[in-house]
Amino acid sequence: MRGFDPRTSFGPDVAASYDDQPRGDEDAAADLLAELAGRTASGRALELAIGTGRIAVPLTERGVVVDGIELSAAMVEVLEAKGCDLDVWVGDMAGVATGRSYGLVYLVYNTVFNLLTQDKQVSCFANAAAHLDEDGVFVVEAAVPSAWLPSHSYARPERVEADAVTLDVCTYDPVTQVLDENHVRIDAAGTHFGPVSCRLAWPSELDLMARIAGLCLVERWGGWQRQPYTGHDQHVSVYGWAGGSGPR
Repeated sequence: MRGFDPRTSFGPDVAASYDDQPRGDEDAAADLLAELAGRTASGRALELAIGTGRIAVPLTERGVVVDGIELSAAMVEVLEAKGCDLDVWVGDMAGVATGRSYGLVYLVYNTVFNLLTQDKQVSCFANAAAHLDEDGVFVVEAAVPSAWLPSHSYARPERVEADAVTLDVCTYDPVTQVLDENHVRIDAAGTHFGPVSCRLAWPSELDLMARIAGLCLVERWGGWQRQPYTGHDQHVSVYGWAGGSGPR
């Protein structure tokens, strides 16, 4: 998308309102992640793209020590204002190292797609693996791309109000697998844009990225309630060391 920069796409305005519309599955996500962390010796967790702490905060409330990596300094400022005792490194989740290891590394809410090339996504898996303990797992939650793609280009109403309308305008390049999306709100104050670009990847491609990093698929569900995975909507995928080999 011309003019789009992932480093600034989640700036102060976005960060300030990011928590205003929770998904509703935060508690279920925190419950399952806390259980997975509790199965490991260290019980420590690292969230890639921790954002404003939508998942990290309730996870700490369940007794898990959580660190984070986040590209947006504005999102980190909102998280820090919540008064949580978390260590957060500002930078690219595909390369930043914390110097620590964890029983659980996790990446949720389609954020793996924010890395706009296959190479960057592969590097993200490698970075996650580099932070994993011998008994650790890497959890990825994302949409199944077919749930997002009714066609290669489309515009559809996202929200209709008496005095405003929000449109979801998208175009998809099947060569790069990049979806350029803009949430356009039109109201009395004018027109407001919420651009985002994502590189979509099917679960099977993510599985191959895991194998490159020395990991393999351990479990896959259709959501945080351990629903059966159907190939539609979303998936929660759990990766562990291939053959129980531990870090290389």
